[in-house]
Amino acid sequence: MASSSGNSTLQSSGSEEDMLLMMMDERKKKRKQSNRESARRSRMRKQNHMDDLMSEVCKLGKEKSEILKGIDITTQQYLCVESQNSILRAQLEELSQRLQSLNHIVHLINTTPPNLPFHHHHTQTQYDYLLPPTPAAENFFSNNMNMFNHINQPISASAAADIYQWVN
Repeated sequence: MASSSGNSTLQSSGSEEDMLLMMMDERKKKRKQSNRESARRSRMRKQNHMDDLMSEVCKLGKEKSEILKGIDITTQQYLCVESQNSILRAQLEELSQRLQSLNHIVHLINTTPPNLPFHHHHTQTQYDYLLPPTPAAENFFSNNMNMFNHINQPISASAAADIYQWVN
């Protein structure tokens, strides 16, 4: 009987080993399945992250394009305004010189006695080059329209640019 009880111990321990092996196989299968699922979730998160980054790149590219377009428009407007300012500066300079000349002429008219010729009774000044030639001076001042005809004449852009370059 001893031999029969030894066999039953061997059979029961063999059956326990089989049971342990089966349990270990089952655990390995579950762990492998769990690892596969985890890897699949990780790949999905990575793919979603890449998709989000690509969307962000597209969005930022569109924003950059809009900003560059805005910069181009602003630059064109700036250049246009700068050009207009240059013309206006030249016109201002010309008009200032005209006003200075007219003020000098008015001063000379006011200080010259009416019965004496204009060119004989004024002292030589730095503005004499602005005065009209002597024989025509009396005709020039007697015709008031002559004095104001040139005031409202437009200044061409090329002349204004030339003046602006000369002034600066």
